[in-house]
Amino acid sequence: MSPRVVIEPTGAEPPSYGRGLVALKEDGVPFLVGGAIALAAYCGIRRNTKDLDLFVCERDAPRVLDVLTRVGFRTEAVFPHWLSKAHADEHFIDVIFNSGNGEVPVDDEWFEHAVPADVFGVPVAICPVEETIWSKAFVMERERFDGADVAHLLLACGSTLDWPRLLRRFGGHARVLFAHLVLFGYVFPGETERIPRWVLDELSARVQTEVCVDARMCRGTLLSREQYLPDLTRGWRDARLPPSGSMSTEDPSKANS
Repeated sequence: MSPRVVIEPTGAEPPSYGRGLVALKEDGVPFLVGGAIALAAYCGIRRNTKDLDLFVCERDAPRVLDVLTRVGFRTEAVFPHWLSKAHADEHFIDVIFNSGNGEVPVDDEWFEHAVPADVFGVPVAICPVEETIWSKAFVMERERFDGADVAHLLLACGSTLDWPRLLRRFGGHARVLFAHLVLFGYVFPGETERIPRWVLDELSARVQTEVCVDARMCRGTLLSREQYLPDLTRGWRDARLPPSGSMSTEDPSKANS
């Protein structure tokens, strides 16, 4: 990958995207570009979507929304624990500072390892590939599964990933990363050398020595916002809630984000 990634417009992007990026750059508020743009930067896979994903630290989200409001966007805090939106006609910018399950917060380390880029002619920075994998790995909805994105990121960048940092990011969710790595070997059987053997050995050891501390906890809600809700009505505990998770019982998106 070249030192500076260049993402040219395809013609499908609305002018509002560039207007928003320029305004945020002029203001100086820290932000990173992710989502489909990050996938294009790392994998060369370009998807035209109706949104532009910006990742920010939670402390900077109100300022980002203020800037976008000043340049004509209609903004709203959709889910206060992780996502706001800035609308311009049928297109919108997602302002993201965590994951829907509350387990992937944007912190300063995202910015320390960000990749410089030119997006639609605006000099910006793109989310690091390690944090992009971390955030996508938990998206396993019935209508959306980001496993293919994870596999393509591993294919494109596996040989240069900061694997110790990636393992640290997943922490107690080693099984989620392990599952994606196992699937990668199934999807691309001729590319298994991109995953260091020590990584698979380390994750395997973690899984084998894992101790269950709550026999009635359901972690499925960390992977899908809806598909495991029936289990909660049958007495299973929601892993999104304390003490295991960070979401509040008052969070309106707990059951329907």
